[in-house]
Order: sequence, then C-alpha cells, then structure tokens
Amino acid sequence: MKISLVVTTYNWKEALGLCLKSIFAQTRLPDEIVVADDGSREDTAELVRAYAAVSPVSLIHVWHPDEGFQLAKIRNRGIAAARGDYIVQLDGDMVADRHFIEDHGRIAKPNAFAQGKRAFLAPEATRRVLEAGTVRIGPFSAGVKLSHRRFLLRSRLLSGIFSSTDRRTRGILGCNMAYWRDDALRVNGFDERFVGYGGEDGDFALRLLHLGLQRQYLKHLAFGAHLHHPCRANPAGSSNEPFVQKCRESGAVRCAAGIDRYLQSNADRNEHPAAA
Repeated sequence: MKISLVVTTYNWKEALGLCLKSIFAQTRLPDEIVVADDGSREDTAELVRAYAAVSPVSLIHVWHPDEGFQLAKIRNRGIAAARGDYIVQLDGDMVADRHFIEDHGRIAKPNAFAQGKRAFLAPEATRRVLEAGTVRIGPFSAGVKLSHRRFLLRSRLLSGIFSSTDRRTRGILGCNMAYWRDDALRVNGFDERFVGYGGEDGDFALRLLHLGLQRQYLKHLAFGAHLHHPCRANPAGSSNEPFVQKCRESGAVRCAAGIDRYLQSNADRNEHPAAA
C-alpha cells in the first residue's frame, strides 16, 4: 500500500516548515508528500522547494491563486495529484506525532475511512515550538490544552479500548483524516460549492458514509498537535450549513462540483513543481 500525505497550507510558512519537519521524522515515511496550497505567497513556494531538495520522499507543491477560502478545491487538487493508494490528510498548522503515518497505515482497512484527534497548543507554546523547531510534543508538554492532554497519549491498548467504528459524523475534522483514494474518487472528492470556513469535511464524510463505508474514530493513535493561530475566516458566517443538511437528508453520494475536473490531465503535478 502506497500512502500519499496531502498537507494543506495558506500563508504560514513557519508552521508548514515545522509540519514537514515532523513528517521527515516519522517512524514510517509516507511514499510521497503533496503540499496543497490555497493561494499562499511566493515565500511558501520557496520554502517547499527548499524542503523538497532534502526530502526523503517525493514532495510536490500544488497551488492555485488566492481567491478566498477554497479548502475543498485545493484538497481536490491535492488528491488528484497524489499517486498513492491511501490518502492521509493533514493541515499544515499541525505537528504530527512521529508514529502518525505508521498508525494511519496500520489501521487502514477496506470499506472504511479514519478520523484522528488533535490537541491545541496555547499561543506562547506555539511561539516556543516554532522558534525551537520542536516536533516532539507529548501529553506533558508545556502549553497543551489541559483537556486535550489525553489526546497526545499514544497507546495501542488504550486505542483498542476507546477507539470506535461507527457511521456518525460527530468529531469529523479534515485536518487529520485518512481514506482510500479510490473511495474519494467514487464520491467525487470534496464539494467545491463549499467556499469559506467550515462544512466541507463533514459533507465529504457524509458521502463516504452514504457510499457504505464505516468511520474509524481513532483515539490514542495517529494524532497531532495544532498550533495556535487566529481564525482565517469567521465561523459565524457559516453559509455552508444548508449544503451539509441537504446532503444528510438526500443521502447523496457524489457531488457535482468535485475532483473529476482535475483527473483528465497531470497539470496538478506540473503547475508548481517543488522538485523535478
């Protein structure tokens, strides 16, 4: 099984650098890394090229112009550019536990997708880890939100007890999710009608469930620490919720505005190449 890691980012190269550093330190490397960039400035492209030059695996940069918050669209472009069998999805403002890829790969199974946890870091702790380049963040690290410390405790025993397999969307987070690429194509990826903050990950998960998949809700495995930052968009302006509700009521599997538009060519690999 080949694993493609799709990392989303937008104009925070320092966080992206730390995220990539945490991936280079994995106990099981992904087979490739796709940085899916929602319109960052040129300095992010420069950073990706620098990391691609020393990356132990293929690292490519997929980019589109900044036309507002278009997370669904850039995720589709990242998945389209990926060549792995299994997609692990991570946001570029997260520091992955060193077993992150190993855990996602080990629990992957047919007819299922996986949802992992994240723990929030406080602003001062975020500043410190960025300055120090720290990629080892555990349950007792300074600045981890108290109620989230248990999320960073890795244990196969505890995971077996507290993880679950279900068909619910509660707790869905696109910042730490994994699924078979073929399943993503069957539902036509993320719905690009979702513009602005929120909802695109829940809608995607709903359509995977409508397809007949089970959700593996992981605890104590495959987690990461989320760096503190101001919200890019205002969650109060959730104009996407009607789309989610309509999907829930209709039982839709495929979206109309999805990934299929990027599958006819190899343009995504060549648009902003990080390495030859």
